[in-house]
Amino acid sequence: MSDYDAIVVGAGPAGLAAAYRLAKAGAEVLVIERGSYPGAKNLSGGLLFGRILRELIPEFPQEAPLERHINRYILTFMTKDSTFNLDFKGQGFSQEPHNGYSVLRAKFDRWLGEKAEEAGATLITNIKVDSLLMENNVVKGIVAGEEEMTANVVIAADGVLSFLAEQAGLRDRYNPANFAVGVKELIGLDRTTLEERFGLTGNEGTEYAMLGYPTKGVSGGAFFYTNADSISVGLVMHIDHTSSHQVSPSEVLEDFLAHPAIAPLIRGGKVLEYGAHVVPEGGYNALQKLFTDGLLVVGDAAGLGSNNGFTVRGMDLAIASGIYAADTILEAKAKGDFSAATLASYKKKLEDSFVLKDMKTYAGAAAFMKGDRLFNAYPKLVEGIFTSIYTQQSTPKENLLKSVLKARKESGVTYMSLGSDVWKAVKNL
Repeated sequence: MSDYDAIVVGAGPAGLAAAYRLAKAGAEVLVIERGSYPGAKNLSGGLLFGRILRELIPEFPQEAPLERHINRYILTFMTKDSTFNLDFKGQGFSQEPHNGYSVLRAKFDRWLGEKAEEAGATLITNIKVDSLLMENNVVKGIVAGEEEMTANVVIAADGVLSFLAEQAGLRDRYNPANFAVGVKELIGLDRTTLEERFGLTGNEGTEYAMLGYPTKGVSGGAFFYTNADSISVGLVMHIDHTSSHQVSPSEVLEDFLAHPAIAPLIRGGKVLEYGAHVVPEGGYNALQKLFTDGLLVVGDAAGLGSNNGFTVRGMDLAIASGIYAADTILEAKAKGDFSAATLASYKKKLEDSFVLKDMKTYAGAAAFMKGDRLFNAYPKLVEGIFTSIYTQQSTPKENLLKSVLKARKESGVTYMSLGSDVWKAVKNL
């Protein structure tokens, strides 16, 4: 007989959502976290889309440590000398139920861990899991130091480079084409200064996504999230392009923060956190097997992330995967069968939900986002067009068509490549 119905390795949103769901249903569940508390190993924060968490914990908007609800989304094309913004502010996003929130993971994960414990889960921190406990190629538990703990199912929620999934033979060895490196800073600003600088009222917040100069031509982008009294700012750069371009992410971040359009936004701020983290960027086409006998893989460990240039998602996909993993285990417990054949319904649940449907919709985004023109030629093209429009000289003005044609030629974008990229963008984003 196993010690637990489930052992969850990793106390992030996916693992804790699974633990909460299982414990609420009366299952015996153990969560093992390497850090001193859930969220201790996470950097600054991100954007949480709340619809799936609302299904799990309806009262979360009143209880969770949310920073701001996001009602303004800005996409910026940036060169060394200019910025061009697509600025959308939706008043509907200010109404309950809010679309998304900025959160700080160190606070949010800790709160979600407390909710799992209140529901009945056991949480043990400061423990490093060394390996899976296997019998005849069936996962029976985990090994941590000299201790072995058994469970009917282990949930691998051990992060983007999941060694548990690799040990179980569910994924290939690390492929840099499927990952990006994120470098982040959390910059503290007093609330009044932050709200004046970003034009915020009450608990409104803004998300910025920036392409072009921020990554020095490397595929990826920059981001800003406004928190209650701080800013989460950073870059995401595809690892394979970062290596081929021979750039240092930390140095690129320094140059980005010194840009004339960015420096005034963070002036006077105090760096509260700084660090780097690997994130999944392969999308739907990089997904590998998510289950085997006695094991399910969730969240970042499963490669569940979506980036279409406008929006980066991860937490809501992770929480959903935790819920579906828990539901699968509860069904398996009722049958008394924890084989891969029974646990396969986890993949079916993901396929039937928004998780894999949305990732499939944007399956081509990862490849499209690696196109060099998106990060070099098009920001330059936009800069050329609007510089021409707004520049007044002592010579007659050209009409818009001539300005566009001239800027296109100077940017190096051919008609064929422009048509091809427009088609790819419409198809994949």
